[in-house]
Amino acid sequence: MAIPAIIAGIAEPLLSITDTAIVGNLKINPTEALAAVGIAGSFISAIVWILAQTRSAISAIIAQYLGANKIKEIANLPTQIIIINLLLSVFIYFVTIFFIEDIFKLYNATGLVLQYSVSYYKIRALGLPLTLFVFSVFGVFRGLQNTFWPMVISIIGAVLNIVLDFILIFGIDGYIPAMHVEGAAWASVISQTIMAILAFALMFKKTPFSLIFPFPFHPEIKRLLSLSFNLIIRAIALNVALYLANSYATKYGTNYIAAQTIAFQIWLFFAFFIDGYSSVGNIMSGKLLGENNHHKILILSKKLSKYTLIISLLLGVICFLLYIPIGEIFTHDKNVLDLFYNIFWIVILMQPINAIAFVFDGIFKGLAEAIVLRNTLIIATFLGFVPVLLIGDHLNLKLYAVWIAFTVWMLFRGGILVVIFKRRFT
Repeated sequence: MAIPAIIAGIAEPLLSITDTAIVGNLKINPTEALAAVGIAGSFISAIVWILAQTRSAISAIIAQYLGANKIKEIANLPTQIIIINLLLSVFIYFVTIFFIEDIFKLYNATGLVLQYSVSYYKIRALGLPLTLFVFSVFGVFRGLQNTFWPMVISIIGAVLNIVLDFILIFGIDGYIPAMHVEGAAWASVISQTIMAILAFALMFKKTPFSLIFPFPFHPEIKRLLSLSFNLIIRAIALNVALYLANSYATKYGTNYIAAQTIAFQIWLFFAFFIDGYSSVGNIMSGKLLGENNHHKILILSKKLSKYTLIISLLLGVICFLLYIPIGEIFTHDKNVLDLFYNIFWIVILMQPINAIAFVFDGIFKGLAEAIVLRNTLIIATFLGFVPVLLIGDHLNLKLYAVWIAFTVWMLFRGGILVVIFKRRFT
């Protein structure tokens, strides 16, 4: 179950990494383009992560009903929450599109970086409702203990996006003009459209649910919305940390935000890779809770922790062995590379901490413990990340401050959840 979830999980950061690597190797203003994709991509990810929290809520509730052998009782619930989510994403798109320049100025973007960020966002954001629809359908499949079809959809989307990146960014002489940063945005939108079509078809054919919106609202819609609301607050706290990281990096200069973009994309790739096992924790803990089998939940936590620690250590070893070539994939700007190499080792060393944090994050999502997850992120962000970042900035540590703050943030996230879990299940 974990392997398809891992493949599906890394498809999303793979799209961002591809955009970053290709844009960073442009012949015209590569550093500014790289910075812009980092800023705009960060803001889009923030919106998606906030709204996509319903995926975890859907997955948890479906898994619990599946474990209790009562799946027919929620036949209309997934469709109702998916449509609510889609309407909300369309509303957010139209609200942000009118204020996007001011929003990116809050990230300290100016000049060409601001111009590229705005043009990239206006196109890429067209795919917001599509991405959220796909994520919601993935939540339905995960709740049904099926990680295969999300993997298939993700692979198709990732491969298509990579091909389109090369075609649209660089163009084809005599046929397609080079579209620079906007080409990367269109590549993402087209691939997201295909993924949404596939998700729509597979939900009809491979699940007991349909996309017909039946009334009245299901009684569980209140619990699902409550779970989603608390997870959204959690995601907002999470994105405060990500916003501050990018805002401070941009304040330090274009080279700094370019280096930060590379480091963060690699961090995301690791995070989503490990998140495959976190997804299993989400899927299985919900089902085991429905079966009222607490002993197996404890065993599940131990196995997933072991697997993710091994994988994070292997990834770390590979990155240390390929330390210099990895940076050169994204850019050949010596100033950017020097800044990146200065902090890349921190990104690598924090992976075992991330592994534990993500595993227990997934388990608590499956247990529908949204309030615990919300409070953990609020504490980690405002008592961990923010003070460390401000102190580091005051000491003029620059990108070191950002990544030391990230490390403390993940220590808080993982440590709090481990302590709470042990009190309840040991």
